[in-house]
Amino acid sequence: MTIKPWHMVLVPMLALWLGAGAVSATTATQDFQFIYLYRDDDSTYQRHRAYTGVVLRNQQRPLQGVKTALRESRVKGRRLGLRFTLNEQALNPGESAVNAIHTSFNDTGATVFIADLPLAEVLEIGQSLKDQPVIVLNARHADDILRGSACSPTLFHTMPSHAMLMDALAQFLSSKNWKRVLILQGDAPNDQLLADAFAKAAAKFRLKQVDRRSFVLSNDPRIREKNNVALITSGARVDVIFLADSVGEFGRYVPYQTQKPTLVVGSEGLHAGAWHWTWERYGAPQLNQRFDRVAKRRMTDTDYAGWAAVKTIVEAITRTSSIEPLEIKRFLVSNDMTFDAYKGAPGNFRPWDHQLRQPLLLHLHNAVVTRAPLPGFLHRFNNLDTLGIDSAESNCRM
Repeated sequence: MTIKPWHMVLVPMLALWLGAGAVSATTATQDFQFIYLYRDDDSTYQRHRAYTGVVLRNQQRPLQGVKTALRESRVKGRRLGLRFTLNEQALNPGESAVNAIHTSFNDTGATVFIADLPLAEVLEIGQSLKDQPVIVLNARHADDILRGSACSPTLFHTMPSHAMLMDALAQFLSSKNWKRVLILQGDAPNDQLLADAFAKAAAKFRLKQVDRRSFVLSNDPRIREKNNVALITSGARVDVIFLADSVGEFGRYVPYQTQKPTLVVGSEGLHAGAWHWTWERYGAPQLNQRFDRVAKRRMTDTDYAGWAAVKTIVEAITRTSSIEPLEIKRFLVSNDMTFDAYKGAPGNFRPWDHQLRQPLLLHLHNAVVTRAPLPGFLHRFNNLDTLGIDSAESNCRM
């Protein structure tokens, strides 16, 4: 299936909505849809419990962040003569996300999609629709491949990448002169990704990787050197342990169980993220309160990424006075784009990989410790580009 040329669908609608293609406050209010694609049976959102019944990784969809941003954008929409609406579209088992986007575009002219889908499907969307006039926002996956070899002109990423998150941690350790690091890595696929990303960040900021050791979630006494925290961490003279444990069962026992008193960062202890509910500066308490009124819970990283996905598009429409997807894309990666990230520095999308530039928060479970980039880590153009893959390092080819 192929998408009809965008002008065959959008031009008649734009003529009706916007006269000459520009948003005007004098036009009658019309709907502008954000289509939220998801699967009901997505395994990522199934609660994973330890044998005691404790929920270890309770993942939240970006949906409540999307709804919060739409609620905030109502006034801007009225000024533009637009009503920003949300179409939650659950894909049927076996239904292709690419075909669903084709259908929505051809039937309704929808051009902006928020993909809450497994990584393989987001990769497929990026490659299959790379030449099409649609915008697909990734508010879920941090995988560097989406910003690297599998990048796409169609994809925009509001979730920070693994490279950004690990660079933030490495900056903090370097600033404290805690430079000797032991990496502990589990056997889950995401553990390998986290450990590799941190190893790259450690080399970038001149930390010393003392050793890299694997652990196994088991009580088998025959492999104590793989499942006993004191034994795994023995014989290593380090300042910090970086823990890569995406499951969370083993990692929660690492702090205070090491052979020597050692700081823990990564999957436990100090963590880098896009957002935290205890962040108290630059209007963050007000954003947290608005989110709580919608979701009745605390805002998470994925919530923030969903919120940012909507807010960046609304900002582009407001500043360009246009709903044409190609015009929105051009503005998102331009120097004119400024997005109030509520973290003290304006964000916009990097033109080389479409990653949203943004400060990151280094936090414990109940407190923000500091914000990255940290003082002293400078970039010749934009200090936010000290976090993640810079243009000269990128292997993204759009």
